[in-house]
Amino acid sequence: MDTPLYDIAILGSGPVSNTLAQLLAQIANTPSRILLLRDERPENLDATALDPRALALNQGSRVLLESIDAWPDQAADILTVHVSQQGRLGRTLISHADMQTPRLGSVVTYSALHERLNQSLQITGVTVAGGPPALITGQDDRGITIRQGQQTYHARLAVLADGQAQAPLTEDEKEAAARTRDYGQHAILATVHASNPLPGRAWERFTRQGPLALLPHPQRHDLYALVWCQPQAQAEALQALDDSHFGQALESAFGLRLGTLQPYGPRHAVPLRLTMRQRTLRGRIVTIGNAAQTLHPVAGQGLNLGLRDAAQLSLALRDWLRANTPCGTPDLHDWLMQRKADRALTIGITDLLARSFSTGLSPAEHAGGLALLGLDLMPTLRQPLVRHLLQGLRI
Repeated sequence: MDTPLYDIAILGSGPVSNTLAQLLAQIANTPSRILLLRDERPENLDATALDPRALALNQGSRVLLESIDAWPDQAADILTVHVSQQGRLGRTLISHADMQTPRLGSVVTYSALHERLNQSLQITGVTVAGGPPALITGQDDRGITIRQGQQTYHARLAVLADGQAQAPLTEDEKEAAARTRDYGQHAILATVHASNPLPGRAWERFTRQGPLALLPHPQRHDLYALVWCQPQAQAEALQALDDSHFGQALESAFGLRLGTLQPYGPRHAVPLRLTMRQRTLRGRIVTIGNAAQTLHPVAGQGLNLGLRDAAQLSLALRDWLRANTPCGTPDLHDWLMQRKADRALTIGITDLLARSFSTGLSPAEHAGGLALLGLDLMPTLRQPLVRHLLQGLRI
């Protein structure tokens, strides 16, 4: 293998890869030796520009993005979260005041976050290359070989940071590569107008078909970002409705707490599944973000978990990267154990929430209602769960 020209190559086009590049640039002696390899095929760029998602970022993620001057100008604060279950008793209110934090989280659009991260990246000195998806073609005791189109790169360490990032696996590794679960659901993503908005309040409502979330939208105080999880057939039927009938169906599932609800713009539906890569460290290849796990959208933890991956990886690499000439393989054992615990707990919580309220079994639904009631009445039970959703597991 040729002598590595880069200390770290990051394969990915999303917020996690961009954030990691900027965090590493802050601590590197030579930021230009950080290489960010993006998928810049026209269809991928178009999809990013038109991405309909509104993202719920917890307070920890906001502080992280502000530290690299990458927080979007438009954001809607979440001050209170109302959690309930359709047709059953039990609900809980979670307030930022209870957690002694200025907010529980914020909502930004994907396109605004992507644009702001790109702006802040331009002044870091990081080397950026674009083309088709990059592929790791080999590694040895000196480093990593990566190919993107006709170009070959060499780096001491490689980080796979989104679902397009690729690395070869042996047959044994393929067999045990990832834990997967198909939820048999689609998430309907839309923006809706509310006739009686309540600023600063987000809603998570569990129905027998799946969770339904309404989040304050950053563009206007009377708009909400909708994430409505339904079995595929029902999701397709809802997508086929005109705006008036879709709004009526939404009001039937959610209620009239926000007055009448009507779609505002296009609707999209995406399939939902859980993936969790079992090994996130293989020699000189590290896997984080969507390359390591994809979660059900309930509680909005996917991107927050990926940003914690990036933040803690940058800390773990600090001493190695600050060496005059980084050599050998950095010791990432402590990082691996820390991320393993946080990933397992976060994935476990979201998977449990996604499935437990939609079993159709009365005992399970009543138990869920009692759990919500217990969380509402006893802050000592509520606060550890909320603290984890705000900042992840701290060990």
